[in-house]
Amino acid sequence: MNTLLGLKLVSFLVLGISAFFWGVESQDDDASVMLVLKKSLNPPQEVGWLDPDPCKWNHVGCSDKRVIRIQVGHQNIQGTLPPEISKLTELERLELQGNNISGPLPSLRGLSSLQVLMLSENQFSSIPADFFTDMSSLQSVDIDKNPLLGWEIPESLRNASSLKNFSANSANVTGRIPSFLSADEFPGLVNLHLAGNYLEGELPSSFSGLSLESLWLNGQKLSGGIDVLQNMTSLKEVWLHSNGFSGPLPDFSGLKDLEKLSLRDNSFTGPVPTSLMNLESLEFVNLTNNLFQGPMPKFKGSVTLDLAQDTNSFCLPQPGDCDPRVNTLLSIAKAMDYPRKFAENWKGNDPCADWFGISCSNGNITIINFQKMGLSGTISPEFASLKSLQRIVLADNNLTGTIPEELTTLTGLAELDVSNNQIYGKVPAFRNNMILKTTGNPDIGKDKSDVPSQGSAPGGSAGSGSDDGNDQADHKKSKRWIGIVVFSVIGGVLMLCLIGAAAFCLYKSKQKRFSRVQSPNAVVMHPRHSGSDNDSVKITVAGSSVSVGAVSETHTVSASEAGDVQMVEAGNMVISIQVLKNVTNNFSEENILGQGGFGTVYKGELHDGTKIAVKRMENGIITGKGLAEFKSEIAVLTKVRHRHLVGLLGYCLDGNEKLLVYEYMPQGTLSRHLFNWAEEGLKPLEWTKRLTIALDVARGVEYLHSLAHQSFIHRDLKPSNILLGDDMRAKVADFGLVRLAPEGKGSIETRIAGTFGYLAPEYAVTGRVTTKVDVFSFGVILMELITGRKALDESQPEESMHLVTWFRRMHLNKDTFRKAIDPAIDLSEETLASVSTVAELAGHCSAREPYQRPDMGHAVNVLSSLVELWKPSDESSEDIYGIDLDMSLPQALKKWQAYEGSSHMDSSSSSYLPSLDNTQTSIPTRPYGFAESFTSSDGR
Repeated sequence: MNTLLGLKLVSFLVLGISAFFWGVESQDDDASVMLVLKKSLNPPQEVGWLDPDPCKWNHVGCSDKRVIRIQVGHQNIQGTLPPEISKLTELERLELQGNNISGPLPSLRGLSSLQVLMLSENQFSSIPADFFTDMSSLQSVDIDKNPLLGWEIPESLRNASSLKNFSANSANVTGRIPSFLSADEFPGLVNLHLAGNYLEGELPSSFSGLSLESLWLNGQKLSGGIDVLQNMTSLKEVWLHSNGFSGPLPDFSGLKDLEKLSLRDNSFTGPVPTSLMNLESLEFVNLTNNLFQGPMPKFKGSVTLDLAQDTNSFCLPQPGDCDPRVNTLLSIAKAMDYPRKFAENWKGNDPCADWFGISCSNGNITIINFQKMGLSGTISPEFASLKSLQRIVLADNNLTGTIPEELTTLTGLAELDVSNNQIYGKVPAFRNNMILKTTGNPDIGKDKSDVPSQGSAPGGSAGSGSDDGNDQADHKKSKRWIGIVVFSVIGGVLMLCLIGAAAFCLYKSKQKRFSRVQSPNAVVMHPRHSGSDNDSVKITVAGSSVSVGAVSETHTVSASEAGDVQMVEAGNMVISIQVLKNVTNNFSEENILGQGGFGTVYKGELHDGTKIAVKRMENGIITGKGLAEFKSEIAVLTKVRHRHLVGLLGYCLDGNEKLLVYEYMPQGTLSRHLFNWAEEGLKPLEWTKRLTIALDVARGVEYLHSLAHQSFIHRDLKPSNILLGDDMRAKVADFGLVRLAPEGKGSIETRIAGTFGYLAPEYAVTGRVTTKVDVFSFGVILMELITGRKALDESQPEESMHLVTWFRRMHLNKDTFRKAIDPAIDLSEETLASVSTVAELAGHCSAREPYQRPDMGHAVNVLSSLVELWKPSDESSEDIYGIDLDMSLPQALKKWQAYEGSSHMDSSSSSYLPSLDNTQTSIPTRPYGFAESFTSSDGR
């Protein structure tokens, strides 16, 4: 017994001594780690890390000699974060925000006591995948505004199941939002802020049930619908603006606490739901620049509403009931999930006024033609409400469901075409004399229960050993052989028909290599090159001298490419050569508006007096570069439509004739009014007009960069490519050099093209482009508007020849800058202040380094705040969507002209925080990375 007691006593003493020394060792470990941290960060003396004992340092907290807090936010600290920091196992708060700490973030795995992690506004370059491993106590993470290399939210975050706040705004997060962000994994998650990143894909269904109160996902590439929000009943603020979300809005009736909702700059369709308008908690909502339909929404008086006029597809410009025909068509569209095609092209309150797919007679809808629209969903019974319908064409879509019985009540219906869809079920009993087309629906006539689901085979279970089963198998074999024989016969007949058709076509092609277009609706046929596919033609287009401004470019294209242009099919955009000859008086010299490197532009006049501009490409150069530009203009201008981009109304390909048809801009180019006004007997431009022109151009380029469905780089912005209407409002033209912008912040390498004096330095040297090359060119244009001088002027002394460098010198002090301002501008103190602000913007836009230049959204904000001072009290509305590609040419021009007027919608995607007022009357905050003012040193 005594021996046993002695052993227990010895064991107890050993454990106690071990615990004591382990505690001393842990304390020593913390001290040594803190010394390593101090050496790595090298904080300034004023931070107060001078004592040998880290627990006596400023901004450091200890408990029992263990470090539990490091709070050195905004202390002007540089250096890196050492991996040894993960040994501070009792650490509860790590706050390093607002410093300049760089390098990779080390793994913090093992910091199981860490509750708060604040790393925002530093220069961390990467984050490891196991960063959050074992952080079971973590409640708040903030890593905003760090230039981390593209990273996805790591799987290790699942370890932080206690998380309440996760913020990674402007931190280069990529990929999809992970599905593990769910109520099961993160029951206490309240704030999720991931704005200003590069996330893509749809909102995960796992969001349903999350207790989130604040959700920021704006300013990236997210898409799809947002139905999952209706189950997130704790939400108070939702920022989803500047994405690619689409489809109708969900039911908001369950979101009783929702206060702020920003949905601007997306592609939402359908009516604004009454469940949103009726929310008692709502304080602010932004719906600008979408495709919302139906009546203009009316919110309670306490709600701050951002809903710029004419930036959606509401039936009326103010709250009120829509025409009953509009309501019926929207009900039909609802069954198809409100297709974007309809929302883009159904404008106003009269469906008989050129609505896409709708034909009328005496104000009654008689034909609905939705063929080949890519539609999904079902056929709505609401078709039956349009009693005057004579034809319904829904062929070649992906519609499912049944043909509604209600359609049999349409006594005037002569044709219903639902061929080539996924329609099933019983076919209703229509009148005998009605044409019904249902071919291409494999399950037509079958009940829904008999329609096989994808991947399963119809019929009974396999492997039945009954005689009935054998009989069925033999019956199936017999049917299969009959099918093979029938198929063989039909196939042989079809083959003979195809051979005959091919022989006929070959015979016709020998008689005539191509057919001319005889009407605006005809299909263009074009000749193929006779050479081998492997042949290539090397074409060099030599540029002229620097004073002219063209840059030489050598372009090699295959012969097959040169001879066979794959043109864009876009509704009624093909126009016959005969029509264009007629309207231009056979391309007479009297009708020439101007000449460029790739052809001549003629004025044309339609039979109703409407004027158009026809760009005729020179026959000798419509290969290589000229051909690429011709294709590029069509490809770009059929994808983009904006109030401040010149509209392409059609094109013609007829043998060697290749022509583009634009809306006519009566006042010609900006360069004409800026540099040649005296010679042409024009009045000099007032400052207010120059300011408005600059804003118009900025808005057009901003749309190309960040608001269109794809991002484009113009590459040749200059005054001669800016056209003016009779109202002196500007539109950007000449899209022959446009390129698709790269994803993210990368650049693409191209052959150098453009005009000397407007080329960004990095583009001129490397040939690599981002959207910032357009920002540089825009800065040069601003300098030209201020000075009245050309970007490159060989009549000036050598030191003043280049506008950018000369402008920077002149801007150094007030006296020299005032002398640099165009003498034609009537300078008052108010005007001078405005000119100075634009000069500051011009300097930033033309900074030497691309990262120092702002996005075009910033330029829009600066200029709109200045134009606001001059804005008249009664502005007309702005249409940013443009014309319907399926209208006839005269209709398109009339509708385009009907939308002419002043613009007032501003939209900047440069900030990830929602703007409560898109048009501020003060200068917006300077973007990150800008100097406080611009000097000549910025241009080095």
